[in-house]
Amino acid sequence: MKFPQTLLAAAGLLLPFASSATAPFSGPAATATAVAKAAPAVRIDPTYWWVGMKNPKLQLLVNAPGIAGSTAMLAAYPGVTLESQQKLESPNYLVVNLTISPDAKPGQLKLSFKGGKSLTYSYELRARNTDPQRTQGLTQADFIYMLMPDRFANGDVKNDVVKGTRAPRVARDSMYARHGGDLKGIQNHFDYFKKLGVTTIWPTPVVENDMPKASYHGYAVTDCYKIDPRYGSNAEYQQFVKAAHADGLKVVQDIVLNHWGSYHHLFLDKPAADWFHAFPKFTRSNYNAFALNDPYGSKRDYTLFNDGWFDTTMPDVNQGNPLVATYIIQNFLWWVESTGLDGYRIDTYPYSNPQFLMQFGQATMEEYPKLAQFAEAWEGTEAEQAFFAQNILPPVNGFKSNMPGLLDFQICFAISDALKTENGDLSKLYHALQGDWLYTDATRNVPFLDNHDMSRFYSVIGEDFGKFKTGIAWLLTLRGTPQLYYGTEVLMKNFSNPDGKVREDFPGGFPGDKTNYFTTRPSGQAGEAFDYVSKLANYRKAHPVLSSGKLMQFIPQDGVYTYFRYSDSESVMIIANNTKDEKKVDGNRFAERTDGFTSGVEVVSGATISDLKNLTIPAHTAWVVELRK
Repeated sequence: MKFPQTLLAAAGLLLPFASSATAPFSGPAATATAVAKAAPAVRIDPTYWWVGMKNPKLQLLVNAPGIAGSTAMLAAYPGVTLESQQKLESPNYLVVNLTISPDAKPGQLKLSFKGGKSLTYSYELRARNTDPQRTQGLTQADFIYMLMPDRFANGDVKNDVVKGTRAPRVARDSMYARHGGDLKGIQNHFDYFKKLGVTTIWPTPVVENDMPKASYHGYAVTDCYKIDPRYGSNAEYQQFVKAAHADGLKVVQDIVLNHWGSYHHLFLDKPAADWFHAFPKFTRSNYNAFALNDPYGSKRDYTLFNDGWFDTTMPDVNQGNPLVATYIIQNFLWWVESTGLDGYRIDTYPYSNPQFLMQFGQATMEEYPKLAQFAEAWEGTEAEQAFFAQNILPPVNGFKSNMPGLLDFQICFAISDALKTENGDLSKLYHALQGDWLYTDATRNVPFLDNHDMSRFYSVIGEDFGKFKTGIAWLLTLRGTPQLYYGTEVLMKNFSNPDGKVREDFPGGFPGDKTNYFTTRPSGQAGEAFDYVSKLANYRKAHPVLSSGKLMQFIPQDGVYTYFRYSDSESVMIIANNTKDEKKVDGNRFAERTDGFTSGVEVVSGATISDLKNLTIPAHTAWVVELRK
């Protein structure tokens, strides 16, 4: 998620912040009615749990009117102990701490609350799912397709408008309204992903975003334990993940640790004031992550970056509060165990409390060692980006990242800079890869060309089809797990001013669409683009050398950049001429990788490269050459 001035300004959503402790912003406040509508008689988070989790401790947040005046009791249950309870500032919350021993069995815990508020609650302990297809993680052999569910495909028109939601209208002619896409729409097109060569689906957040405006993007959660009803139900999401696995596809869930939406039920009725960061008046983050590791930085800048709000409608969650930290960690363990999803993409990662990030990473990796995790760290240098992943750097201010991988903005910026101008600079791409020495394992990073917060790649490079193919060739042959933004494969274009222009509906995903790219191959260059991506992605699936092979790059020279992916059994040369002129290249320069090979085949076109020592590369052309002996 990018800086909110550009994210929401055009939508008129930079709402004034209220000094009131209860209202999310000024104006006619319906806070009380919103709370009354949302609050059940009693709610306990997590909504259920499991026996056999590695961490035996379970924190229950009990929410009911006046519950703080009650005393919690647990009926005898073998292997489960009620350790303690804690009142909060609000009379409507009580924290109950349980210990679940390894020998506890699945069943119903009988909780009772006596005193000021008397009630009983049956809390479910479930058996863990042992299906080996669950939580497979990701490898470099995967190819991620990122999409926005609301804008991709509408598979169930019955959930387009959900009674009681704050933004019930569907209006496809508005870039800020809901358009009707859903989980069923994504599932209906699993065959499309496989034809393209995709192995993994990454939707933007699918949890409830019951905000009054622009809630389609998903980054302002209002209920941590509920799928947005415009996308489907919790049960339908579980089935979605199961169906993806059965079809040979993986699922990455997009999550937000740093902030929630201002209509989150725990913000409308706060358990305690210190569950969220607050200043005397509304204060944004300074959006400058350099403050975290600046040896000369001020404490004020550090605090503003971490504790300032991302935007007026996105309260900053106080993860320094141990109760809040546990609430968040348990929630994301809950989603993995409930669904069997394969990975987490973590939004706005650097903005969270650094100590909490280490705690979160440790908890998720200990419970799910196969779970893939990669984070958004939108930073401007290789070193600053690497700071937020597992790296060789010493701890700074007590922070040592345990995040396995990152979205590779350095690769993204380098490819864009190389291709968006005539004879673009290739050195940034070379240096981005050279900077991999900073990481414990840079192959866990996720290179990409663009996303939902950026101008679309095809527009950035001036709608030059030769440059498009070069960018795709680099994306699918560099180290890491590549990610493609939906529609790139059919040359969807536009600039992110405002963002809605790069979040348009996929052609054919909605009833009444005149064009359907799911059923009909696009004409012209859009069809050629799909074919190019599909052929190279499927070649990559069939030839592990492009995912697990070693990488050797040569310093760019005269506008030509060359690198090799190689193993004991295969070798592929990627050579790109990034100039407007044909280039003759002396192949003897690459002898340490080409010795023993006499020719090659360009894997997309099928053209034979008969002489590896004297190469003539057309203008703005990339070759992916399988070397032959």
